[in-house]
Amino acid sequence: IIDIGGESSRPGADPISVEEEIKRISPLLNELSKNTESPISIDTYKSSTARYALDNGACLVNDISGLTNDEEMVDIVLKYKASIVIMHMKGTPKTMQKNPKYKNVVDEICDFLSSQANLAINKGVSKDKIIIDPGIGFGKTFNDNYKIIAKLDEFCKLGYPVLTGTSRKSFIGTTLNAPVEKRLEGSIISAAICYSNGAKIVRVHDVKETKKSLMIVKK
Repeated sequence: IIDIGGESSRPGADPISVEEEIKRISPLLNELSKNTESPISIDTYKSSTARYALDNGACLVNDISGLTNDEEMVDIVLKYKASIVIMHMKGTPKTMQKNPKYKNVVDEICDFLSSQANLAINKGVSKDKIIIDPGIGFGKTFNDNYKIIAKLDEFCKLGYPVLTGTSRKSFIGTTLNAPVEKRLEGSIISAAICYSNGAKIVRVHDVKETKKSLMIVKK
């Protein structure tokens, strides 16, 4: 799957308009739709952007807000019979890392993902079109991220494919005392652990290196 997005979701990132988001993704989306057979995913929490992408070759919507930002997103996904990634995020990219707190991080995220998946199903989205993502690094403390990875089986029990994205995240940088461009080893091993713990999809930057590593894990 090739996942593209026009708006940064890094901690502290400012939001942008739909018009700017579409302007940014349009050239790449047009080229990819002509030149790849890989499924294309659009990383957006805006239904208008999702509609544009689905009209131009995308088949999956990756919504970091978990269907909370735009109430029309479910309708768009349903209309196009697209797949949807429902992710958990505490707050917004601008605020999510400002002292996030949970009573029980795994239970609270499981409850949210289950509730939002049910919302989609109740509106007509087929269960087999839903993927869940606990949102590692999105409104989570250093320790929260490791708890989520260790307890991925709890998310798998919800009955949906689990996607994880650990690649180059700040918790890896903190652990290894490494800048973003020197987090390859941590990114690979975290993806391998996530896969071993039940993740069906891993979202990565270093595709070739991660794929080779997962070939070993799968044996």
